[in-house]
Amino acid sequence: MQRLWILAPALALTLTACGKKQTGTYEVAEAAEAAQGSNVELLVAGADALWEKRGEEASLKQSLAGYEGVLAVDPTNRHAYNRLVRGYYFLGDGVLTDPDAKSAAWDTSVTWGKKCLALNSDFVVRVEAGEGEGPAGAAFTKDDVPCMYWMASALGKWARAESLATILQYKDQIYMWMGYLDTLDNEFFYTASSRYLGAYWAALPSFAGQDLDKSEEFFKAAIEANPDHFGNRVLYADYWAKKTQNKAIFTEQLTYVVNGDVNVIPSLVPEQAAEQAKAQFLLDNIDEYFAE
Repeated sequence: MQRLWILAPALALTLTACGKKQTGTYEVAEAAEAAQGSNVELLVAGADALWEKRGEEASLKQSLAGYEGVLAVDPTNRHAYNRLVRGYYFLGDGVLTDPDAKSAAWDTSVTWGKKCLALNSDFVVRVEAGEGEGPAGAAFTKDDVPCMYWMASALGKWARAESLATILQYKDQIYMWMGYLDTLDNEFFYTASSRYLGAYWAALPSFAGQDLDKSEEFFKAAIEANPDHFGNRVLYADYWAKKTQNKAIFTEQLTYVVNGDVNVIPSLVPEQAAEQAKAQFLLDNIDEYFAE
């Protein structure tokens, strides 16, 4: 047992050094001289209309192309950036099924996230000074919250799809950003910080600080605050219940989602439908996750 304690930090260091690097950069956008307010408004309206049908792959992709068109005219349009980061995350998380395509969508989400966060000049200065992306997040303001959250979510999914080494490489940055989110707006997107931290503490390897008690605490807080947000319950089952082999909680939470009404949060119907599909898949495969 003692030898395992000796090996674990060395293993973590080795794995971290071998993780894959996300290639996006914090590229500062320059204002376009030809930007015309009315043209931008029309482009945004067109992309927004398609966004409402984002549960359909074709509509979501057309919407994202529309927001990219907005940025070609108005490179500092925060609404377009927010939708691109969130949209590419959702494309990977709730629409696509091929693992490589999902990973590519999350990677694209992170790349757009970096461009979005570059709108915060204080953050960019800190990163360029070598402060590190995690600590530099102390410069975030409430305006940065949407891009920061969706980028961190996509980064976590992308890292998990890549390797344990990549997870370890980015875990500290993600954890710090969730802390900033909790401070800036702990109610953002249906208690997103609590939901994410619940998954974070369960997903970590045991030698890297996994804490299932903290995980459950965060999940329960998220569900108490937003009981009808299906993602809170699906993650609780998928991360915490699996790790603790709590089949009763797994079944209870996922059954609640499968039997729920996707229209209970009108602005979130595509995401709720995607979570419902995840819940059904997990229930259909329950015997793979729990020992006899």
